[in-house]
Amino acid sequence: MLSRSARADGRGPELRLLVRARRRLTVQVAGAISVVVALVGVIVYCFMAHEQSFNARRELSAAVQSATVARPPPCVWLYEQRGGAVQSSPGAPAALPVRAELDRVGRGGEPQVTPVEAAGRAYLVRTERRGGAVVQAAMDLRYQAAERNRLLRTLAFAELAGLLAAVLVGQVISRRAIAPLGEALARQRRFAADVSHELRTPLTRLNTRAQLLARRMRGGTDPILLVDEVDQLVEGSRQLGEVVEDLLQSARFNQLRRPFGPVDLAALAAELAVAENARAQVRGVTIEVRCDGSGDHVVRGVESALRRVISALLDNALGHTSPGGHIWVTLTGDSDVVQLTVRDDGVGLDPADAERLFTRFVGGGFGLGLALVREVVEGHDGTITAGGRPGAGAVFTVRLPADTSGRPPHPPSEPEPAAHSA
Repeated sequence: MLSRSARADGRGPELRLLVRARRRLTVQVAGAISVVVALVGVIVYCFMAHEQSFNARRELSAAVQSATVARPPPCVWLYEQRGGAVQSSPGAPAALPVRAELDRVGRGGEPQVTPVEAAGRAYLVRTERRGGAVVQAAMDLRYQAAERNRLLRTLAFAELAGLLAAVLVGQVISRRAIAPLGEALARQRRFAADVSHELRTPLTRLNTRAQLLARRMRGGTDPILLVDEVDQLVEGSRQLGEVVEDLLQSARFNQLRRPFGPVDLAALAAELAVAENARAQVRGVTIEVRCDGSGDHVVRGVESALRRVISALLDNALGHTSPGGHIWVTLTGDSDVVQLTVRDDGVGLDPADAERLFTRFVGGGFGLGLALVREVVEGHDGTITAGGRPGAGAVFTVRLPADTSGRPPHPPSEPEPAAHSA
């Protein structure tokens, strides 16, 4: 019934905007977490270095004051100078002691702690007087440097792991943060599509009728004979206002707040057949409305919404019926269900595509109008189905629960069974 076409849904720029925003947020979150991890690593490293320096100075001070040259603490060597002779601990580095420090303290200088590079190694040296001798303690700092290097490697690995975790966390956070924006953009796009489609049919109907009215007035037709046409224009503009009001309340039918009431589908079908008469004449198509059965055709719902359902089905039929074709609107009813059928002898449809007719064009569907029709019908607890075959026309059937609360406030007008043709 509806031809398949590649449609640009306008999501490209919006999706690119969302992707850029998500990436930017991911980078910011990952960067913030990485900076925190790096800052913690720097603090840990500085604390460790400070503790190493403090412990080394304390051990050197204790060694100088109480340890013997023969039995120094681990990783510490002692040198003792008496009368110009220097005695050293077993295994002490040959590049030490630092003679200048021994001589300075021996001449009455204050105790001194000095970092020293000797024979390619780093030492921390403390020199002070103890009794009648000058004692110098030297600590090899390579073990402390090795510990710091191990800590640096650990921190580097932690920073790398933290960066990967930060990227993952940033992805999760950014997706959750951007999701509402994406949903809002999708709703906005959906609303714009709904508005453009819902307004197209009534505007086209009004424009066609206005053109025919203007043509008849220019042709010298008595204005008295055009009163009905003018009334149709007024009624069409009122119905257009109802559509706009519904759309302004919500982009989706199930969010409308209008209360349900009794609606005569037969009266709506007859009204819309008259409204579409002008377009049908231009297209050379005949529209016929008939009611079968003895029951009434009253359902409970929103009149303006159900009017849009019938209008969309007629618009769809008009768009796919060739000149000289026919459209039949049939209503049947019983105590439980009211059925409305719109059938045409137009181009028809592939039965395999019947369900896809009600899918929005986003994602490969056939259009938007029938998708909106299904939303309204399902919002009224009804169903809609499509049938037909290529070249043999199509039929759309709407079933709605019958109104069991009583008759409508005013008697339904009996639809005219007469055909409207060009």
